[in-house]
Amino acid sequence: MSQHAPLVIDIAGTRLSDLDRQRLAHPLVGGVILFARNWQDRSQLRALCREMKALRGDLLICVDHEGGRVQRFRTDGFTHLPAMRSLGEMWMQDDPARPGTGALRATNAVTACGYVLGAELRACGVDLSFTPVLDLDFGNSTVIGDRAFGRDPRLVSLLSKSLMHGLLQSGMANCGKHFPGHGFVRADSHTEMPVDRRSLKAILADDAAPYRWLSSSLTSVMPAHVIYPKVDELPAGFSTKWLQDILRGQLEFGGVVFSDDLSMAGARRLRGHEISYAEAAVMALSAGCDMVLLCNQSLDGSTVLDELIDGLSEAQLKGSWKPSPASEERRLTLLPVAKAVEWDALMVQAAYMHALSLLP
Repeated sequence: MSQHAPLVIDIAGTRLSDLDRQRLAHPLVGGVILFARNWQDRSQLRALCREMKALRGDLLICVDHEGGRVQRFRTDGFTHLPAMRSLGEMWMQDDPARPGTGALRATNAVTACGYVLGAELRACGVDLSFTPVLDLDFGNSTVIGDRAFGRDPRLVSLLSKSLMHGLLQSGMANCGKHFPGHGFVRADSHTEMPVDRRSLKAILADDAAPYRWLSSSLTSVMPAHVIYPKVDELPAGFSTKWLQDILRGQLEFGGVVFSDDLSMAGARRLRGHEISYAEAAVMALSAGCDMVLLCNQSLDGSTVLDELIDGLSEAQLKGSWKPSPASEERRLTLLPVAKAVEWDALMVQAAYMHALSLLP
């Protein structure tokens, strides 16, 4: 046994294939990330999650389910959650006679949003959603845009804490992203390598401030595929300076660090060289990531996921990557402990119905 299962991979369809089962059973695989293509309806999703848990009880089942335009499951009863920007705007909508009421309404609504988000996913067997987005909305980034609560790091921090509170009520952990901040750059790291030329002092005072203020509440963090050349020539998710010296050292974060998707353009070319997925995984893990994601590579008979698993196994045998029992211990803390409320019971639960009534 590797004593560390750092890989989060995807599956092609709505049911497990024999190849999916073989990959998910590998000791280096610790999680699976679901997409809209893995969704047909609630009963199918529940059956899929049960099948994966029967195969591996410790498998972490993840999804990007934030609300707004990033919500993988939208039909068969799932609540359409608002974009986070609309909740940030609610903060500013005060009753003229009662200053501060907008902020209080917004924090209440965001906690409700977190509860609904977490409870609905957990009722279907999903363990973790990669949310909240802690990026600041500078008005530059189309990939972030209305996924962010707003421009002010204080507003972003307090509303993110409210969202995390709602997730916690549902029994779900959280993931702040994209450290130290993706909102300032215009380029989309899915297709380009964004470069943010600001100083470390400027970034820590603004974009990274939520990570400092929330360091005791965040259970996991996902770094950005962005280069900050005043700090390091490598993107944050591959940088020991960012992950170990700053995130863990200065900001005192003690939870799980996930890489962002290694198939994104921002992860494929480092120091001017094209690298393999296995090389990217080794670099990210060596820099301080506990887990690495490789998404959308199970389609059309692709062998990329097998090459990643084999490549990391080989790196372990050669000693160029060493499993981290501490990382594995952190991974296991993300698995829900409380029993999920089943869907039918959830639909008539007083706390859930109250939460729905608070959503904008």
